[in-house]
Amino acid sequence: MSNKKKILFLGETNRADAITWMEGLKEFGNFEIITWELKKSGKGIYKRLLRLVEFFCCIFVIKKIIRIQKPEMVIAERSTSYGFLAAICGVKPIAIAQQGITDLWPKNETTYYFKKFIQKQAYEKADLIHAWGEVMAVSMKEHNVDMSKVMILPKGINMLQFENENTASVKKIEAIVTRSLFPEYSHAIILKAFSILNKQNIDFKLTIVGDGNQNKILQELSRKLNIEEKVIFMGRIPNTKLPALLQQANIYISMPTTEGVSSSLFEAMASGCYPIVTDILGNQAWINHRENGQLIEVNNYQLLADEILWAYQNADFRKKAILQNKIFVQKNANYATNMKIISEKYHELINLKTNS
Repeated sequence: MSNKKKILFLGETNRADAITWMEGLKEFGNFEIITWELKKSGKGIYKRLLRLVEFFCCIFVIKKIIRIQKPEMVIAERSTSYGFLAAICGVKPIAIAQQGITDLWPKNETTYYFKKFIQKQAYEKADLIHAWGEVMAVSMKEHNVDMSKVMILPKGINMLQFENENTASVKKIEAIVTRSLFPEYSHAIILKAFSILNKQNIDFKLTIVGDGNQNKILQELSRKLNIEEKVIFMGRIPNTKLPALLQQANIYISMPTTEGVSSSLFEAMASGCYPIVTDILGNQAWINHRENGQLIEVNNYQLLADEILWAYQNADFRKKAILQNKIFVQKNANYATNMKIISEKYHELINLKTNS
C-alpha cells in the first residue's frame, strides 16, 4: 500500500507548465498526483453555454473523485476557473496558481465581473497562492489579496535538460520561436520582420515550434512574404525534443502582447539562445534591453527586424549576454531548487491540517 500523499490537480494536463508542476511534486515531494480537467468546448455561443453548465455541474464530479481517491490537498491553475472549483470542493489545504500577469482579462468581456467575483472567492479560501514571478503579484495586490498567503517563486526549468552546449551556426541567423500559435503571441509580426531581413539579403533560418489556431494562417503568410523556404513549422513536439532544437538556435524570439512568467524564455536562456522579446512587464522582470537581451515594442515588426540584425552583428555582445543568462537562470529558475521548496511547503500545509 502506497504511503505517498495524494494531490488532486485541477487544470489542463497537456500544458508544459502544468506538466512541470506535477512532475516536480512527484520527484521532489514524493506526491501521487490525480488529475481532472474540463472537456474542450470548441467555439460558438451554444458550446460556450454548454461549457458554463458543465462548469457548475462538475463540482459533483470532483467531489466524487475526492470521495474515492481521498486526496490530502487540491491544487489548481487559473484562479477564475479551476481555482474557484478547488475553493468549493471541500478539501483543505488548497493551492491556487495565477496563470498570467492577471487572470482577469480581457476587461471588455461580458464575463469580466463574474470572473472577478469567483476569483475573489478562490483567493479568500486558498491556503497558498502561487505567483510564478513578481509581475503576477502586482495584480494580486491591486485586488487586495492577503499577500501573506502568496509564494513568489517560479517553478523553474530542468537545468539538466537545457544546459548542454549551444551548437548554432555563427554564419547566419538561426532563430527559434517556441510559443503556441495563437493571436496573443504575434507570430505574424515575427514573420514580417524576417521578410524585411530577407529583402535585405540577410541569410536566416526561422524555426517555429508549437501548434494553434493560427497555424494555417501563418504558413500562408510565410508564402505571401516569400520566406517559406527559410521558415520551418515544426508543429507540436514532445518537450523532451525541445532542448536539442534550442541548442541549434542562436536567437530566441517571443512577441506576446501579454506575459506572466515564461518558462520558454528560461529554457532559451539556459540553452544559450540570445533572447529578443516584447517590452512588457512579464519580460522586463528578466530582460534588460541590450544588457542580457533586447526588448521590442509590441507589434513593431520594423523595430524587431532592426534589433534582430543588430544582435546578429554584435556577436561578442551576444556571447557575454548568453553567459550572464545561464548563470541567472541557474540561480533563479532552477527546477531542482524551486520545486523542492514548493514541495516542502505543500507537506507543511498538509501536516498543519492533519495536526489541527
